[in-house]
Amino acid sequence: MIRFCVPIAAIALWVGGTAAQADKPADKPVTKLDPTLDELISPDAKMEEVRTGYGFTEGLVWVPQGRTGYLLLSDMPANVIYKLSIDGKQQSVFLDRSGYTDRDIWRVGFMQTNGKAKDDPKYEEFPMIGSNGLTLDRQGRLVIATWAGRSIGRIEHNGKRVTLTDGFEGKRFNGTNDLVVKKDGSIYFTDDTGGLRKRDDDPRRGVQFSGVFMWKDGKTSAVIRDIPHTNGLAFSPDEKILYANGSRDRFLRAYDVQPDGTLTNGRMLIDLNSDPRPGITDGMKVDIKGNIWDSGPGGIWIISPQGKALGHIQVPELVANVAFGDPDYKTLYIPARTSVYKLRVNVRGIP
Repeated sequence: MIRFCVPIAAIALWVGGTAAQADKPADKPVTKLDPTLDELISPDAKMEEVRTGYGFTEGLVWVPQGRTGYLLLSDMPANVIYKLSIDGKQQSVFLDRSGYTDRDIWRVGFMQTNGKAKDDPKYEEFPMIGSNGLTLDRQGRLVIATWAGRSIGRIEHNGKRVTLTDGFEGKRFNGTNDLVVKKDGSIYFTDDTGGLRKRDDDPRRGVQFSGVFMWKDGKTSAVIRDIPHTNGLAFSPDEKILYANGSRDRFLRAYDVQPDGTLTNGRMLIDLNSDPRPGITDGMKVDIKGNIWDSGPGGIWIISPQGKALGHIQVPELVANVAFGDPDYKTLYIPARTSVYKLRVNVRGIP
């Protein structure tokens, strides 16, 4: 695949190489690549482990409630959405069978490992059958990318679970991954083949391309087809730009949002393949200043709207997603493989 970057992104890659030279000490996870980073996060910010012991965490979202709130997160191999207190001490099952709801679970979800070598006694592998991305719509309802369930679902205020869409042009989705809700209620979501056991070669594959889709007023349309393996999504603060991640191809693209919700002018914002550390461009969020907090090689990359790498946060495990939370939206929560981490930042995130 031919890769290219706009000039500013190219500069970011050269600067970003400094973050890849060596792992940061555990008590100093933040690497500053640009002086403006101090406005966003303190160089001495400390990372805390909220809770551990999961199979594979994903889709974390902050749910405000009264003067505080709680977290919801997907544990994909467990096929469960957990409700978690911000101190990690209280946890309960919010939704069982959150992704795949049929009985033949041995057929679905690609096989994942816990990151250990095969000769390690602690090595495990498991099918990824549960829900993936989670978000809230403008009415506070939970919207779910069901992954192996191959659909977008929603939990109504009365607790009823409904399916909003499960296919495009008569073909089933293959692994709905991440999603974001626009202020007008439109839901943008990604679909790739991760919900299928044999992925691209699975005979039950439906839609024949990986893309970004829009569900609006009960209708589903394809709005991006130029990313081989779509993953995380986020809007700019004014919703005039949609950012989309390239997953294992480890890049971030930007698109202009038109009045009707369609996308134009797709361009590469930054390519992170110069960093040798493990990690893909997976989930991301945007702060109120328009900076993108994106999972990637070695942890989380903080990227300006122009595509410049401002800083990096090293995380002990591979990062799947990020979310701003707490009542002031100045705590960054990080679902990473078997654990959830958090650290305080200096800028408010967009809910």
